[in-house]
Amino acid sequence: MQENTIMEKRDGFHSKWGFILACIGSAVGMGNIWRFPILVSEWGGMTFLIPYFIFVILIGSTGVIAEFALGRAAGAGPVGAFGMCTEMKGNRKIGEAIGIIPVLGSLALAIGYSCVMGWIFKYTWLSIDGTMFAMQGNMEVIASTFGQTASAGGANYWIVIALIVSFGIMSMGIAGGIEKANKIMMPILFILFVFLGIYIAFQEGASDGYKYIFTVNPKALCNPVLWIFAFGQAFFSLSVAGNGSVIYGSYLSKTEEIPGSAKNVAFFDTLAALLAAFVIIPAMAIGGAELSSGGPGLIFIYLVNVMNNMAGGRIIQVVFYICILFAGVSSIINLYEAPVAFLQEKFKTSRVMATAIIHIVGLIVAISIQAIVSTWMDIVSIYICPLGALLAGIMFFWIAGKDFVEDAVNTGSDKKIGSWFFPAGKYLYCFLALIALIAGAIFGGIG
Repeated sequence: MQENTIMEKRDGFHSKWGFILACIGSAVGMGNIWRFPILVSEWGGMTFLIPYFIFVILIGSTGVIAEFALGRAAGAGPVGAFGMCTEMKGNRKIGEAIGIIPVLGSLALAIGYSCVMGWIFKYTWLSIDGTMFAMQGNMEVIASTFGQTASAGGANYWIVIALIVSFGIMSMGIAGGIEKANKIMMPILFILFVFLGIYIAFQEGASDGYKYIFTVNPKALCNPVLWIFAFGQAFFSLSVAGNGSVIYGSYLSKTEEIPGSAKNVAFFDTLAALLAAFVIIPAMAIGGAELSSGGPGLIFIYLVNVMNNMAGGRIIQVVFYICILFAGVSSIINLYEAPVAFLQEKFKTSRVMATAIIHIVGLIVAISIQAIVSTWMDIVSIYICPLGALLAGIMFFWIAGKDFVEDAVNTGSDKKIGSWFFPAGKYLYCFLALIALIAGAIFGGIG
């Protein structure tokens, strides 16, 4: 009861679309922009997209719904939500202790993301002031600029700016900060991506990129590794990790329909990834470049060179990096929200104080790990994120039980969810979360 009493005093989303846009913002991140196009290219266009779409549907209709419903039913983040589940079996403290794992995972991922956001803020400014375009034709300068940025102490100033922005948005609360920010950023992001896609479509050589995207290799579809990486990309892109979706769900009104919201989140997250692919792959084709570099190298080195040599390249750079900036900011505020809410729930700190404490910790650690941020992010994403998703699935489907699950999901819906949902979540989704953990460890990351 104490958990719910505290949460009732907290802010919440004021509208259905405010919640959906915030969740879309949390899902649309760097994975959509610097990893998804690479996988589409490496595995042959539609050859990759077919299994990817299948897994988006599976995870969106089970895991995403489950985490939203779990958070809303508990009116709390992972600690309170897990505690609520184990309390049904007689011991709340066990669940609360386990719930700290996804909270710490969210904080660790947010800290690593803070370094990346520092890079993004810097490159957005470089595109605006013309420094980036002045590097035209000099690949060595482009590469060394990123090398210096991503080194120890290379982005201190920009990390501070990134976290000031994050703090500013989050300190204004859920409705006044996160919801309003996403209502502005997400529509602009999609509009700008559409603009980029249309512009690039009229450039000479773009058709080669589109042809590749729509390529299907039936033999490659028989490769189990393809399916593992398509699954991994879908799993991590939809942000099921037992933290962000749970905490956002806790702010959702009980009059709102969760399954419909989950479908919208899955649809627009996939749309954002496709828009990125339809911008990046044709752009690389226009520049005659191989889409062979994943991760930061794609958007901070190779695409800089490609855009520098395009007609209207300077404008394209500005638009592109603003898109990335909005995607990153919307994701980072979601990642910091779980630990901020934890301080509010457990220590009854004010919103501003909790946000300040978490961001100060994030700033200190982020500046300290710049030289090892890649390794840091790998450890968190390979082990802690899928473990958090698995734990949330176990708590909701296995511990809380069928009656609770169906009641939590159906609250606010005119039409009850099908009888397929509970067994699909309990067996299929939890199995997939376990696979994400095991496969990630074997392959050194699958998303």
